[in-house]
Amino acid sequence: MIRILAACGAGINSSHQIKTAIEEEMKKRGFDVKVDTIVIKDITEDTLKNYDIFTPISKPKFSFSIEIPVIEAGPILYRIPAMADPVFDELEQVIRNLKK
Repeated sequence: MIRILAACGAGINSSHQIKTAIEEEMKKRGFDVKVDTIVIKDITEDTLKNYDIFTPISKPKFSFSIEIPVIEAGPILYRIPAMADPVFDELEQVIRNLKK
């Protein structure tokens, strides 16, 4: 199973929409993923060690380096395939490269 962390400003609405969209789309593509959600301000370096991929709504700035793949997932929220599909395609490629 691939563990993904989705984050937004409040950790309530946008990150949950991203979570649902990623889980549904990756299931269609044949991948077993679990997405957790979090408030962006609550992320620590240790938090990210529990995940394979980080999908924030937009590129965050932390005081530490992110050691896992980061895929900006904000375009998923528009629910327009032309915007969301490239994010899902990138996510699929990263998952394939993880070889889990």
